[in-house]
Amino acid sequence: MRIPRIHHPELLSVGQDVALCEDAANHVGRVLRMSAGHALQLFDGSNQVFEAEIVQADKKSVRVKVLSASLDNRESPLNLHLGQVMSRGEKMEFTIQKAVELGVNVITPLFSERCGVKLDAERLNKKLGQWQKIAIAACEQCGRNSVPEVRPAMDLEKWCTEEDDSLKLNLHPRASASINTLPQPVERVRLLIGPEGGLTADEIAMTARHQFTDILLGPRVLRTETTALTAITALQVRFGDLG
Repeated sequence: MRIPRIHHPELLSVGQDVALCEDAANHVGRVLRMSAGHALQLFDGSNQVFEAEIVQADKKSVRVKVLSASLDNRESPLNLHLGQVMSRGEKMEFTIQKAVELGVNVITPLFSERCGVKLDAERLNKKLGQWQKIAIAACEQCGRNSVPEVRPAMDLEKWCTEEDDSLKLNLHPRASASINTLPQPVERVRLLIGPEGGLTADEIAMTARHQFTDILLGPRVLRTETTALTAITALQVRFGDLG
Protein backbone atom coordinates (compact mmCIF):
# COMPACT_ATOMS: atom_id res chain seq x y z
CA MET A 1 0.00 0.00 0.00
CA ARG A 2 1.21 3.48 -0.87
CA ILE A 3 2.29 5.39 2.24
CA PRO A 4 -0.19 8.26 2.76
CA ARG A 5 1.14 11.83 2.73
CA ILE A 6 -0.37 14.00 5.46
CA HIS A 7 0.01 17.73 6.05
CA HIS A 8 0.73 18.85 9.62
CA PRO A 9 -0.02 22.52 10.41
CA GLU A 10 2.89 22.97 12.85
CA LEU A 11 6.63 22.57 12.38
CA LEU A 12 7.89 19.05 13.06
CA SER A 13 11.15 17.64 14.38
CA VAL A 14 12.64 14.16 14.56
CA GLY A 15 11.71 12.27 17.72
CA GLN A 16 8.48 14.19 18.28
CA ASP A 17 5.31 12.45 19.37
CA VAL A 18 2.46 14.48 17.85
CA ALA A 19 -1.30 14.30 17.50
CA LEU A 20 -2.62 14.75 13.98
CA CYS A 21 -5.12 17.54 13.41
CA GLU A 22 -8.81 16.66 13.35
CA ASP A 23 -9.13 16.43 9.55
CA ALA A 24 -5.97 14.33 9.20
CA ALA A 25 -6.92 12.05 12.09
CA ASN A 26 -10.36 11.49 10.57
CA HIS A 27 -8.81 10.60 7.22
CA VAL A 28 -6.20 8.27 8.71
CA GLY A 29 -8.35 6.67 11.39
CA ARG A 30 -11.82 6.56 9.84
CA VAL A 31 -11.28 6.59 6.07
CA LEU A 32 -8.02 4.67 5.70
CA ARG A 33 -8.60 2.64 8.89
CA MET A 34 -4.91 2.68 9.72
CA SER A 35 -3.66 1.51 13.10
CA ALA A 36 -0.57 1.48 15.33
CA GLY A 37 2.57 0.40 13.49
CA HIS A 38 1.51 1.75 10.09
CA ALA A 39 3.78 4.23 8.32
CA LEU A 40 2.90 7.79 7.31
CA GLN A 41 4.78 10.56 5.55
CA LEU A 42 4.23 14.04 6.98
CA PHE A 43 5.08 17.51 5.67
CA ASP A 44 4.79 20.81 7.48
CA GLY A 45 5.33 23.43 4.76
CA SER A 46 9.10 23.69 5.35
CA ASN A 47 10.00 21.76 2.17
CA GLN A 48 10.93 18.75 4.29
CA VAL A 49 9.32 15.33 4.45
CA PHE A 50 9.09 13.37 7.69
CA GLU A 51 8.80 9.61 7.93
CA ALA A 52 6.52 8.71 10.83
CA GLU A 53 4.85 5.74 12.47
CA ILE A 54 1.43 5.60 14.06
CA VAL A 55 1.69 4.88 17.78
CA GLN A 56 -2.02 5.19 18.62
CA ALA A 57 -5.14 5.40 16.49
CA ASP A 58 -8.87 5.32 16.99
CA LYS A 59 -11.89 6.99 15.38
CA LYS A 60 -11.30 10.27 17.20
CA SER A 61 -7.53 10.74 17.39
CA VAL A 62 -4.25 9.60 15.88
CA ARG A 63 -0.78 10.02 17.39
CA VAL A 64 2.43 9.46 15.48
CA LYS A 65 6.16 9.40 16.21
CA VAL A 66 8.43 11.30 13.80
CA LEU A 67 11.30 9.01 12.82
CA SER A 68 13.35 10.93 10.26
CA ALA A 69 13.44 14.07 8.13
CA SER A 70 14.85 14.95 4.71
CA LEU A 71 14.78 18.01 2.46
CA ASP A 72 12.54 17.53 -0.58
CA ASN A 73 12.16 20.78 -2.51
CA ARG A 74 9.70 20.38 -5.38
CA GLU A 75 9.04 24.09 -5.87
CA SER A 76 9.36 25.72 -9.26
CA PRO A 77 12.01 28.42 -9.81
CA LEU A 78 9.11 30.57 -11.05
CA ASN A 79 7.13 32.25 -8.28
CA LEU A 80 3.51 32.55 -9.43
CA HIS A 81 0.79 34.62 -7.77
CA LEU A 82 -2.64 33.89 -9.26
CA GLY A 83 -5.31 36.55 -8.98
CA GLN A 84 -8.51 34.71 -9.92
CA VAL A 85 -11.85 36.46 -10.18
CA MET A 86 -14.15 34.06 -8.35
CA SER A 87 -16.18 31.62 -10.41
CA ARG A 88 -19.31 29.76 -9.38
CA GLY A 89 -19.55 26.42 -7.62
CA GLU A 90 -17.00 23.75 -8.30
CA LYS A 91 -15.17 25.76 -10.96
CA MET A 92 -13.26 27.76 -8.35
CA GLU A 93 -12.40 24.62 -6.41
CA PHE A 94 -11.16 22.98 -9.62
CA THR A 95 -9.01 26.01 -10.47
CA ILE A 96 -7.42 26.08 -7.01
CA GLN A 97 -6.71 22.35 -6.99
CA LYS A 98 -5.08 22.29 -10.42
CA ALA A 99 -3.21 25.58 -9.92
CA VAL A 100 -1.57 24.09 -6.82
CA GLU A 101 -0.62 20.95 -8.75
CA LEU A 102 0.95 23.16 -11.44
CA GLY A 103 3.09 25.03 -8.90
CA VAL A 104 1.30 28.29 -8.07
CA ASN A 105 2.63 29.85 -4.85
CA VAL A 106 -0.18 32.23 -3.86
CA ILE A 107 -3.84 32.44 -4.86
CA THR A 108 -5.99 35.51 -4.27
CA PRO A 109 -9.74 35.24 -4.99
CA LEU A 110 -10.99 38.49 -6.51
CA PHE A 111 -14.23 40.42 -6.95
CA SER A 112 -14.79 42.24 -10.24
CA GLU A 113 -17.74 43.99 -11.89
CA ARG A 114 -18.79 40.82 -13.72
CA CYS A 115 -17.98 38.41 -10.91
CA GLY A 116 -20.89 36.00 -10.62
CA VAL A 117 -20.24 35.07 -6.98
CA LYS A 118 -22.19 36.91 -4.28
CA LEU A 119 -21.35 35.84 -0.72
CA ASP A 120 -21.86 37.45 2.68
CA ALA A 121 -18.90 37.62 5.07
CA GLU A 122 -19.74 34.41 6.92
CA ARG A 123 -20.17 32.31 3.78
CA LEU A 124 -17.05 33.82 2.24
CA ASN A 125 -14.97 32.91 5.30
CA LYS A 126 -16.26 29.33 5.09
CA LYS A 127 -15.34 29.25 1.41
CA LEU A 128 -11.82 30.50 2.14
CA GLY A 129 -11.33 27.75 4.71
CA GLN A 130 -12.61 25.19 2.23
CA TRP A 131 -10.34 26.49 -0.54
CA GLN A 132 -7.28 26.34 1.74
CA LYS A 133 -8.14 22.71 2.57
CA ILE A 134 -8.34 21.98 -1.17
CA ALA A 135 -4.86 23.47 -1.59
CA ILE A 136 -3.54 21.27 1.23
CA ALA A 137 -5.15 18.14 -0.24
CA ALA A 138 -3.65 18.97 -3.66
CA CYS A 139 -0.18 19.16 -2.05
CA GLU A 140 -0.75 15.81 -0.36
CA GLN A 141 -1.64 14.29 -3.73
CA CYS A 142 0.98 15.89 -6.00
CA GLY A 143 4.01 15.71 -3.72
CA ARG A 144 4.53 19.40 -2.94
CA ASN A 145 5.92 20.04 0.53
CA SER A 146 5.20 23.78 0.64
CA VAL A 147 1.52 24.73 0.84
CA PRO A 148 0.38 27.72 -1.24
CA GLU A 149 -1.56 30.40 0.60
CA VAL A 150 -5.16 31.13 -0.37
CA ARG A 151 -5.45 34.77 0.65
CA PRO A 152 -8.62 36.53 1.79
CA ALA A 153 -10.79 37.66 -1.13
CA MET A 154 -10.35 41.27 -2.22
CA ASP A 155 -11.46 43.78 -4.83
CA LEU A 156 -9.74 43.56 -8.21
CA GLU A 157 -8.43 47.14 -8.19
CA LYS A 158 -7.04 46.81 -4.67
CA TRP A 159 -5.15 43.68 -5.73
CA CYS A 160 -3.79 45.44 -8.82
CA THR A 161 -2.49 48.35 -6.75
CA GLU A 162 -0.46 46.19 -4.34
CA GLU A 163 3.27 46.90 -4.56
CA ASP A 164 4.99 44.03 -6.31
CA ASP A 165 8.12 43.73 -8.45
CA SER A 166 6.69 40.77 -10.39
CA LEU A 167 5.94 40.73 -14.09
CA LYS A 168 2.22 41.53 -14.20
CA LEU A 169 0.12 39.73 -16.81
CA ASN A 170 -3.52 39.99 -17.84
CA LEU A 171 -5.09 37.56 -20.30
CA HIS A 172 -6.86 39.43 -23.11
CA PRO A 173 -8.38 37.94 -26.30
CA ARG A 174 -7.23 40.90 -28.43
CA ALA A 175 -3.70 41.27 -27.05
CA SER A 176 -0.76 41.29 -29.47
CA ALA A 177 1.84 39.77 -27.12
CA SER A 178 2.03 36.12 -26.08
CA ILE A 179 3.85 34.22 -23.34
CA ASN A 180 6.43 33.14 -25.91
CA THR A 181 7.25 36.77 -26.74
CA LEU A 182 7.90 37.76 -23.11
CA PRO A 183 11.58 38.56 -22.45
CA GLN A 184 13.62 36.12 -20.39
CA PRO A 185 14.49 35.57 -17.62
CA VAL A 186 11.38 35.90 -15.46
CA GLU A 187 11.41 34.78 -11.83
CA ARG A 188 8.15 36.25 -10.50
CA VAL A 189 4.76 36.58 -12.19
CA ARG A 190 1.49 38.11 -11.01
CA LEU A 191 -1.19 36.54 -13.22
CA LEU A 192 -4.70 38.00 -13.46
CA ILE A 193 -7.56 35.80 -14.68
CA GLY A 194 -10.91 37.51 -15.17
CA PRO A 195 -14.49 36.19 -14.88
CA GLU A 196 -16.51 34.26 -17.47
CA GLY A 197 -17.75 37.50 -19.03
CA GLY A 198 -14.29 39.04 -19.06
CA LEU A 199 -13.10 42.28 -17.51
CA THR A 200 -14.89 45.49 -18.40
CA ALA A 201 -13.21 48.14 -20.55
CA ASP A 202 -12.70 50.29 -17.45
CA GLU A 203 -11.10 47.37 -15.57
CA ILE A 204 -8.76 46.62 -18.48
CA ALA A 205 -7.74 50.28 -18.58
CA MET A 206 -7.15 50.16 -14.83
CA THR A 207 -4.83 47.15 -15.13
CA ALA A 208 -2.84 48.98 -17.81
CA ARG A 209 -2.36 51.95 -15.47
CA HIS A 210 -0.85 49.52 -12.95
CA GLN A 211 1.64 48.12 -15.46
CA PHE A 212 -0.14 44.89 -16.35
CA THR A 213 0.80 43.52 -19.77
CA ASP A 214 -2.01 42.10 -21.91
CA ILE A 215 -1.16 38.70 -23.37
CA LEU A 216 -2.93 36.31 -25.71
CA LEU A 217 -3.01 32.53 -25.27
CA GLY A 218 -4.32 31.58 -28.70
CA PRO A 219 -7.11 31.97 -31.24
CA ARG A 220 -9.85 30.27 -29.22
CA VAL A 221 -11.92 31.75 -26.38
CA LEU A 222 -11.37 29.71 -23.21
CA ARG A 223 -13.49 29.39 -20.10
CA THR A 224 -12.05 31.10 -17.04
CA GLU A 225 -10.87 27.86 -15.38
CA THR A 226 -9.31 26.65 -18.65
CA THR A 227 -7.60 30.01 -19.13
CA ALA A 228 -5.98 29.91 -15.70
CA LEU A 229 -4.55 26.42 -16.08
CA THR A 230 -3.42 26.96 -19.67
CA ALA A 231 -1.62 30.18 -18.76
CA ILE A 232 0.04 28.66 -15.68
CA THR A 233 1.21 25.67 -17.71
CA ALA A 234 2.61 27.87 -20.48
CA LEU A 235 4.44 30.05 -17.93
CA GLN A 236 5.91 26.99 -16.19
CA VAL A 237 7.10 25.60 -19.52
CA ARG A 238 8.79 28.88 -20.50
CA PHE A 239 10.10 30.08 -17.15
CA GLY A 240 9.56 27.29 -14.63
CA ASP A 241 10.07 23.54 -14.31
CA LEU A 242 7.66 21.89 -16.76
CA GLY A 243 8.79 20.28 -19.99
